Amino acid sequence: MEQQRRWVVLDVGETLVDESRTWRAWADELGISHMEFMSVFGAVVARGQGYQDIAGYFPDVDWASRREAVHAKLGTLAEEDLFTDVRASLEVLRDRGYQVAIIGNQPRAVGDELRDLGIEAEVMLMSAEMGVMKPDPTFFAVALDRLDDADPADVAYVGDRIDNDVIPAAAAGMRAVWLRRGPWGVVPLEVPAEADLVVRSLTELAERIDEAWA
Repeated sequence: MEQQRRWVVLDVGETLVDESRTWRAWADELGISHMEFMSVFGAVVARGQGYQDIAGYFPDVDWASRREAVHAKLGTLAEEDLFTDVRASLEVLRDRGYQVAIIGNQPRAVGDELRDLGIEAEVMLMSAEMGVMKPDPTFFAVALDRLDDADPADVAYVGDRIDNDVIPAAAAGMRAVWLRRGPWGVVPLEVPAEADLVVRSLTELAERIDEAWA
């Protein structure tokens, strides 16, 4: 069946992993209230900027020197970092005949940490291993190569960011699925024309994924 050849590729941050703990750790390290930090975060997202632009709002802070302390405080990914719909949704997607990949802008270690939590995929690949990051078109070309040279039209890429996920995935010929959760998923009000499907959870994704090819 045609569906057996189709792939669902999942981003990591705010798709599988709730990054709230990361941002709380940064606020604590910088001595900033969680509310103040997240207010700035929202402003950055609303302006179409990336998380790295938060630093511009706190010019007196040497972010680079704090990074190790934050990473030490966070440790590795924990069960609490996974969205509660991840495991069941992966199971439903496989039961429906889809092949599942997890490919995102992440350090190499994140793949191992996900596996340690029991999250498996036919392909698990992080940008640090690829040598390129989204939204670079090469990221999606390398991803397709790792999906057994899949036809882009048979691949749905699922992510929370319009700029990093939806638009470049569509440009690569994939079905673009916008997951509306996390800062980049809820702050933008308009649905981009490039989105083939819009969902608010992985549970909804697993139920409606066929619509990406409607």
